[in-house]
Amino acid sequence: MEALKLVDSGNITELMARMGRDARQAARRIALASPEQKNAALRAMATSIRARASDILAANAEDLAEAKAKGQTAAFIDRLVLNPQRLEAIAEAVESVADLPDPVGRVLAQFDRPNGLKIERVATPLGVIGVIFESRPNVTADAGALCLKAGNAAILRTGSDSFRTSVVIAEAMGEGLEKAGLPADAIRLVPTRDRAAVGAMLSGLNGNIDVIVPRGGKSLVARVQDEARVPVFAHLEGLNHVYVHEKADLEMAKKIVLNAKMRRTGVCGSAETLLVDSTCAETHLKPLVAMLLDADCAVRGDTATQAVDPRVTPATEEDWRTEYLDAIISVRVVDGLDEAIAHIETHGSHHTDSIVTDDAAAAERFFREVDSAIVLHNASTQFADGGEFGFGAEIGIATGRMHARGPVGVEQLTSFKYRIHGSGQTRP
Repeated sequence: MEALKLVDSGNITELMARMGRDARQAARRIALASPEQKNAALRAMATSIRARASDILAANAEDLAEAKAKGQTAAFIDRLVLNPQRLEAIAEAVESVADLPDPVGRVLAQFDRPNGLKIERVATPLGVIGVIFESRPNVTADAGALCLKAGNAAILRTGSDSFRTSVVIAEAMGEGLEKAGLPADAIRLVPTRDRAAVGAMLSGLNGNIDVIVPRGGKSLVARVQDEARVPVFAHLEGLNHVYVHEKADLEMAKKIVLNAKMRRTGVCGSAETLLVDSTCAETHLKPLVAMLLDADCAVRGDTATQAVDPRVTPATEEDWRTEYLDAIISVRVVDGLDEAIAHIETHGSHHTDSIVTDDAAAAERFFREVDSAIVLHNASTQFADGGEFGFGAEIGIATGRMHARGPVGVEQLTSFKYRIHGSGQTRP
C-alpha cells in the first residue's frame, strides 16, 4: 500500500494529508450513493469479515500476546480479545446496520410560509468523520458501518493495543466497499501507531475532517477536547450510578445491581458506584454488598458500608470519581433522593444513571433532575448501548449536550439542510 510506504518513510504529515484528501473525495461519492448501494456494501463488508476470520483472529492473537506481555489487566484483555463468536457478532452488527432505515434524505420538518414558500428540513451527511478509539477492535467495524450508512466517509485511528486486529478488519471493510462499486477510501484506518497521527486529525487535516468522535479513556478525551480544531462528539468515561431508593424492591435491586456491575465490567455502561438510601439500608445494604462480594466483586465503601461486611475496604474520595472498568464498585449510603442526586451531579460523568424504586414520583424526579445522557428506572445501566436502543451498532455514547447525546447511531451522524420550494416568489 502506498500509504504504508509513507509511514515507513516517517512522513506522518504527508500520510495524513493524503488520507484527508482521499476521504473528502470519497465522502462526495458516498453522500450521493443510493440506499441500495450502501446496503450492498455493508453486506459485502460482513461477508469479507467472515472470509478473513482466520487472518483477523491471528492478528488478534498477536495483539493479545503483546498486551499480556505489558501486564495489562484482565478487564483490558477482555475488551481486546476476539474469538469466533465475538467476530461473528461483529459481522452481524455490520449486517444489522444495512437493515436500518436510511437516515439521509429524511424530512425532519416541513412548513408553509404565508408567501407560499414550502420549506423542508432534510437530513444530510456530515461529511468526513474522524474516529479515535482505544483497544476495542469491534469499534473499527461499528464506526465504519455507521458512518457509511449515514453517507459519510470515516478516518479511523485505533489504539496501539488493537492495531493489528483493526488493520485486518479495516481491510475487509475496504474490500466490501469495492465489491459494491464504492471507494475503499470511504473507510480507512490510519496505518501507523505514531501518536502524531492523532494530532494531525485534531487539526482537521486542512479542513477535510468535519467532526471528531473520541472513544476512550479520560486522557484521550481530554486531549481531543483541548486540541481539536473541529467539532467533537465527546464520549466521556462512564462514571455510572445505581441508586437504590427507599421504596426499592430488594430482589429487583439485587438483580439490577449485579447485572449493572458484573455482566461485563469493561464496558462503558458498567455501574461504578452503588448508592443505597439510608431509609432502606438496614434491610437492603447488607444483602446487596454480600451479593457483590460473593460474585468476586471488590467493594470499596463508606463507613456505613464497611460496617455490614468485613470484606469491604474503605473508599477514598478518588473512588467516587473512578471508572474502574473492572470487578470493583464503590458503595455509599445516602440520605434520600436529594443527596443521591447531589452525589451523581458532583461525581458523575453525565453518562448513564439508574434509580431502583416502586415510587413513580421519585423516578420522575430522578429523570428530571439527573442531567445524564441516559437515565433509567428499574433497569440495568448496561442498557447504555446503541444496539439495545434499536440503533444497530453505535459509534459511542456522547455525554455532551450539542447535536448528539447518548448512543451515537446513524441518525446522529447526519446534519441537515433546508429545501425551499417556490413558485416565482421574490422578496419585497
